Amino acid sequence: MTQYIDIAVNLLSDRLKHDIDTIINDAAKHHVSPLIVIGSDLDESAEAINTCQQYPQQLYCTTGIHPHHASSWNEHSKTRLTQLARQDTVVAIGECGLDYNRDFSPRPAQRKVFAAQLELACELNMPVLMHCREAHADFIAIVNEYRALLPNALLHCFTGSKDELIECLAADLHIGITGWVCDERRGQELARLVPLIPDHRIMVETDSPYLLPRSMRPKPKSSKNLPQYLPYIVEYMANLRQQSPTSLAQACYKNSRDFFQLPANKHLSSHL
Repeated sequence: MTQYIDIAVNLLSDRLKHDIDTIINDAAKHHVSPLIVIGSDLDESAEAINTCQQYPQQLYCTTGIHPHHASSWNEHSKTRLTQLARQDTVVAIGECGLDYNRDFSPRPAQRKVFAAQLELACELNMPVLMHCREAHADFIAIVNEYRALLPNALLHCFTGSKDELIECLAADLHIGITGWVCDERRGQELARLVPLIPDHRIMVETDSPYLLPRSMRPKPKSSKNLPQYLPYIVEYMANLRQQSPTSLAQACYKNSRDFFQLPANKHLSSHL
């Protein structure tokens, strides 16, 4: 049986949080379990922890401050983030990084808060789940300052250029790929780059409810992306990589399990 882990689910978004039971169960029917729930600010991270505690071994979460929310950082934030990160269901610091596409927080604030979270990840010896959009030069410079002390680092939802991918791989980052790669309009460059990612560095994610794979047929009635669609993304990527879907799924599963240090259990029994 082929197994999958969805490494980025925005389960507490308004479009998903009222259907958590159904989403988890439908994903599990497609062998997608566990799900990694994204914390994008401190309040949502606390809510993510509470939600994960209700679904042991089916949900794990990150805890952090997305660059959109960098302006919310204050003198108490590091203490609270540290307390959250120490909870049993938390498997990474994040989602943290830089977003110069929307600039919802000023760029200096984004850089400061990103660096602060990487520093904390080093202190706690925890992996980081990172975001970068139209900010690669500053992003990779900050990452490289801390990379030697980080146990593991993942750039999720990669949508950059070939040169950016090469620099990320040189920094020994894991690379998360979403259904963006299935988009015939925006995903063509990413489709060319996916074969360049080594087997031991690639992961797959839905970033649900966003980025529904546009190439799915029949097309889902709702535009809401769901973790149960993850196997489709793996199959699409495997075709691009001229690789069997099973072998790519196994690589992504192993990478994800090792990266987040997920325990072996009934949801994660190894078939590798």
